[in-house]
Amino acid sequence: MQREEKQLELTLEALISQVADLKNSLVSFIYKLENEYDRLTWPSVLDSFALLSGQLNTLNKVLKHEKTPLLRNQVIIPLVLSPDRDEEIMRQTEGRVPVFSHEVVPDHLRTKPDPEVEEQEKQLITDAARISPDVAQKQIQSLNKMCSNLLEKISKEERESESGGLRQNKQTFNPADTNALVAAVAFGKGLSNRRPPGSGGSVQSGQPGAGAIIAGASGMQQVPMSGAPAQQQPMLPGVQMAQAGQPGKMPSGIKTNIKSASMHPYQR
Repeated sequence: MQREEKQLELTLEALISQVADLKNSLVSFIYKLENEYDRLTWPSVLDSFALLSGQLNTLNKVLKHEKTPLLRNQVIIPLVLSPDRDEEIMRQTEGRVPVFSHEVVPDHLRTKPDPEVEEQEKQLITDAARISPDVAQKQIQSLNKMCSNLLEKISKEERESESGGLRQNKQTFNPADTNALVAAVAFGKGLSNRRPPGSGGSVQSGQPGAGAIIAGASGMQQVPMSGAPAQQQPMLPGVQMAQAGQPGKMPSGIKTNIKSASMHPYQR
């Protein structure tokens, strides 16, 4: 009898140690899921699962060991029940069970599921026994077909989403052409400053200061302002007479302007 009690005590100590390690691993894994989910990687999750699986296998080996007594033959009977707070139970349960009373004993010392759960389990076993092998095989094939169709739809949606993302990320313009167009519109970069022939206008000879403006126009370039039509200063007859005494120096632009001024429809 003493030998069996000693063996039972050693077995319980080994089980408590294994369960404590398993509990610590679960607590660590749950903490990662709740607080480090933003930087948690799949290899880290697999490592946690592998650790939990190894600890469960070790616990099963301890339970199935030949020297482990059959724990199902052991009956736990509460000797003292009290509604008062028990500090020892608080320490052993890490604060989860403050008292050991008639209310908590049926839950903590239960070795079987609830009666409702047992009844549902029996009903499921009975329904499964009524199904013939042929019907079960047909149901399995139908379920596999549904799963295959669902996986195919999911794969198709993933492919479409990836192709849609590639189409959205594809560049549809040339940055160099866009920059050149913006520079031309905003700053006139790359535009020609030459005036087309025959585009001169007429200015009334009675305007004050017209001769002075036209006198210096031969050495200047006209740049049209954005938003307003380009206007050219017409050449008056006085300019032609003033420049007639300088052969070989008259610019071609002045000749064109003189010609266009002489062809103005309002001139008499």
